[in-house]
Formats: sequence, C-alpha cells, structure tokens
Amino acid sequence: MKKYLTLIAIAISVVTIISGLTQVFLPAMVLKVIGADITDSTRHLFGIVGMFMALFGGMMVHAIYSTHTSKVVVFWCALQKLGAFVAVSLGVFNGLFSWMAMGVAVFDLFSGLLFLYFMKTLPSE
Repeated sequence: MKKYLTLIAIAISVVTIISGLTQVFLPAMVLKVIGADITDSTRHLFGIVGMFMALFGGMMVHAIYSTHTSKVVVFWCALQKLGAFVAVSLGVFNGLFSWMAMGVAVFDLFSGLLFLYFMKTLPSE
C-alpha cells in the first residue's frame, strides 16, 4: 500500500509541475479554460501562481526521492494544495472562475488530504 501511496504522491507532484509550468508559459489558455477574464494583469498573476505550483511540485518530488522524506516538506506541500482548494473555490463562488474550475479545486483538496495521509505514513524523523 505504501508503494502505491508514494507513486500517487509522485504522480500528483508531476501533474502539479506540469500544470504550474503551463500556467507560467500559457496563462491565457488556462484562464480561458477556467472561464476567467484575460488581461495583462491576470496573465501575469496567473504566471506567478504557476511558478509557485511548479516549485512546490518539484519540492515534493525532491523530498520523496531523498534519502529520508521530510515530513515538514510534505506538510507544507499539503498546505499549498489545501490553500489552492480554498482559493480556487472562492474564485468560483465569487464569479471569477467558471464551475469548470471546481475540478481543479477538488483535485487540490484530494491531493492535500492525500499528502497529509502520506505524511502520517512516514517514519519519525
């Protein structure tokens, strides 16, 4: 079970890296998919968010492949995912994003909870 949990955590992290880099390099495309206004400001800010997504995804992959997976890193990556869930959900409920964006929010909620569970399976540091 632990092996599969680790593989799922890696897959989520790689998806986070890819989606973050997509936001960095193609923010207008992503904004269009989630039904947001596309302006110079939203493209710029979405690119910044994407950069941090890619960094957190990379940090998680790095932590998992380290000699000892850091519970601290996994915890902060879980908080990033849960924070993204809250932020995207608020964006949907405030009419900034279409309901399509709730798919992203639910994925982040699932990912954050899975990361917290994964953290609990790690040996004590």
